[in-house]
Amino acid sequence: MKAAVFHKPGDIRVDNVPDPAILDPRDVILKVTATAICGSDLHILSGAVPQKENLIMGHEFMGIVEEVGSEITNLKKGDRVVVPFPIACGKCFFCTHEASPACENSNFKHYGPNGDLMDQKGGALFGYTDLYGGYSGGQAEYVRVPYADISPRIIPEHLTDEQALFLTDIFPTGWSAIDWANLKGGETVAIFGSGPVGLMAQKAAWLNGAGRVIAIDPLDYRLEKAKAVNNVEILNPHKVDVIQAIREMTDGRGADVCVDAVGFEPERNFMDKVKATINFEKGSIKVLEMCFEAVRRMGTVSIMGVYGSPYDNFPLFRIFDKGITIKQGQAPVLNYIDKLVNLVSENKVVLDDIITHTIPLTEAEHGYKIFNEKEDDCVKVVLKP
Repeated sequence: MKAAVFHKPGDIRVDNVPDPAILDPRDVILKVTATAICGSDLHILSGAVPQKENLIMGHEFMGIVEEVGSEITNLKKGDRVVVPFPIACGKCFFCTHEASPACENSNFKHYGPNGDLMDQKGGALFGYTDLYGGYSGGQAEYVRVPYADISPRIIPEHLTDEQALFLTDIFPTGWSAIDWANLKGGETVAIFGSGPVGLMAQKAAWLNGAGRVIAIDPLDYRLEKAKAVNNVEILNPHKVDVIQAIREMTDGRGADVCVDAVGFEPERNFMDKVKATINFEKGSIKVLEMCFEAVRRMGTVSIMGVYGSPYDNFPLFRIFDKGITIKQGQAPVLNYIDKLVNLVSENKVVLDDIITHTIPLTEAEHGYKIFNEKEDDCVKVVLKP
């Protein structure tokens, strides 16, 4: 079969690789019908998240069940499903306490309580390095799905693949960011980053009763997409002082909720890069620092962007003084997936309006290039095997 394979930093290309096979009675083999390139895939492409061996990429995918293991009773050949990106056994302590991204069994080589840089990670993820289980991802014609009695969800027939695909990751991730903030209604939500996760967080904010949603991004084309599909207010940090603007929009207080949908690889200048090198840091926490400044006292900051190292001068003083609540981590997709499937099925939210490029899987290398280099006003790339 064909698959998008990581070889080394800067080198992801489509190869012919062996077809997957059933390895456990709880497995299914999925014929992939749609998959997508995620912003966190770019961390592997850049080498910021290390991977030594070749790896089939992709954790956003859906498709048709091709083969089922002997213990699978909830799925059959021909079912069309989406597959949440965390791999969860469904039976361990964390899976039974609504914390499936911390599954104790799926990442058996590198699991542990510490959360170290190069070991003792949480549960496994599809196509996301050996540190997170080493499982082949779904940017391929076929993929093995372990613990398939737990995560996959059958999609209503009236939904297209494009309408349902983002239930795998970015919509539940954006939803988590807002759900963690416990909106009561009428709040001002400022979302830093208008890439795919930021756009989904904007949708989730409106659905959860926000009174005002502000999108922040340094790229005008992404802000225009946010405004067009989500009817948000927009701020470009190259054109305004974002912190001051948010305070002026909120009677001097700051936003009730700030969401970091960027992570450790934001747009950076030369001095940012020098500081990171001196401190042995990966990337920067500049967006996170902006969230801590822009949020009101006793407000909430949700961190959905990935961070991959310790950071010097972490502003703990500001967090303490302002009494900020912080929530972060991998989205617990299984906590939300059934509700979110219904929202999409009932046309209460549109997800496919963020897609800017749909291309064959064979052109995955081009898809990675335009997404990574922000060419051709690229917001989201969908690959069709």
